[in-house]
Parts: sequence; structure tokens; C-alpha cells
Amino acid sequence: TEKGGKVTISSGREDDYVSVTVADTGIGIQKENLEKLFRIDVNFSTIGTAGEEGTGLGLVMCRDMVVKNGGIIKVESAPGKGSSFTFTLPAGA
Repeated sequence: TEKGGKVTISSGREDDYVSVTVADTGIGIQKENLEKLFRIDVNFSTIGTAGEEGTGLGLVMCRDMVVKNGGIIKVESAPGKGSSFTFTLPAGA
């Protein structure tokens, strides 16, 4: 997110699941690139808003941890409007 942008973290519970959403007002992600974000066989990374470089592994690792714990992770994004990442996990006992 650009300087002056906004990052929002929210959580909730529905039935036996909890969810956490991290949303930003950043540059967004092209639709054709969304499916690449969680794939280990595709090295996809972009330069960040402050010029930082990524490895393309962070979201792959997040997906693996979420799935191994019985959850799901998804992303919604539109160029120029930001991105929203949500993961949902069983609430547990």
C-alpha cells in the first residue's frame, strides 16, 4: 500500500470456523495473476510499492499452513482498488 494508504485487519466467527481478513488499498493484482499467488510451481512476485522485492514464497507457505490445519485461503483483488486476503480455519475446542 502506498504511503497514506490503508491496511485493515478484521476477524469473525461463523458456526465452527473463524476467519481473518487482511485488506489494503494498494495497487491490486491483475485477474490473470491471482491464481499464481498460491502455486509453488510458478515463481510469481512483483516489486512492492516501496521498491521492495519478494521471493514469491510467502503466500505459498501461508496456503500450506492453512490447508494443513483444515482451512481455506482466498484472495480478491482489482487493479487500482487493492486486495483482500481471507483465511478461514476450524475454531477448534
